[in-house]
Amino acid sequence: MQTNYQGVVFFDLDNTLLDDHSQVTAEVAAAIQQLRHNNLLPVINTGRAPREILETRQATGIDTFISLNGSYLEHEHQSVYQSPIATDLITGVVELANQLDDGVSFYTTSEIRTLKTDENVNSAYNLIHTEIPEVDPDFYQNNVILMLLLLNRHHDQAYAEKFPQFTYYRNSPYSIDTVLAGNSKMNGIKQLLHRLKLEDVPTYGFGDGPNDLSMLEFVDHAVAMGNGIPEAKAAAEFVTTANTDHGIVNGLRHFKLI
Repeated sequence: MQTNYQGVVFFDLDNTLLDDHSQVTAEVAAAIQQLRHNNLLPVINTGRAPREILETRQATGIDTFISLNGSYLEHEHQSVYQSPIATDLITGVVELANQLDDGVSFYTTSEIRTLKTDENVNSAYNLIHTEIPEVDPDFYQNNVILMLLLLNRHHDQAYAEKFPQFTYYRNSPYSIDTVLAGNSKMNGIKQLLHRLKLEDVPTYGFGDGPNDLSMLEFVDHAVAMGNGIPEAKAAAEFVTTANTDHGIVNGLRHFKLI
C-alpha cells in the first residue's frame, strides 16, 4: 500500500467534482489522472453511498473514498472505518417518520432500501440522477446501517429535538443526510489520514455545500466552488469558478497541483 504521497486532495461530488448531470467530464478525469501522476492522492469525500459513486470511481480511477458523510471509508478496495447505527435507535426514527408521514432510506456499504415511496422520495433521488431504492421497511432490522436519509421538506427540528444522537445535513429541499453524531467529512479525513499515516502531508479540499464546511475548515488549503453557498466561500482559502466552468481544474492549477 503506497503511503509516500506528496499531498491528499479531497473532493465533494455533487455540484463540485460532478457536472449538472452528475457526470465526470473528460477535463476533470484528465485532471485527476494528472494528480496521480504528480504523486498526490485524490479522495472522494461525499454524502453519497458507495454504490452511488461507482461510475465516478470508474471515470476517475479514484479508489480511496469517504462516503456517507464520514460513516464509511475505503482505500484500495479495503474498508478502513465504519460507524454503524444501533437498530433500536433506527426503530425510534422510523416510528417518528411514520407519525409525520415522512420517508426514510437505509444505507449500508452496498445497498439502499427505503421505507416507502412518494412524490418527495422520488424528487430526492431524481435530483441527484440516481435510482429510487426498493421499498423494504424491515431492511434495517437485519443489516448494518451506516446512514439514514430522512425524506421530508419541513421536519428538521422534530428529528433534531427527539434524536440528538445524530448529526443532520439537509442536502436538498426533500432530504436530510443523518449520521451518528461525531461523523462528518472532517472526521472521515482524520480517520483516513491516521490509518494511512499521512497526517504530515499537505491536504486540500474542494466543496460547495453545508456538509462540506467541516472539511473546508479542517484541510490545509480549502477551495470553495464558485457555485457554492456563502458559508463555504467564507471558509475557503480560494474560491474557484463554478463546477460547470472549469472549477476543479482552475482550483488545482491555483495551487500548482496540476
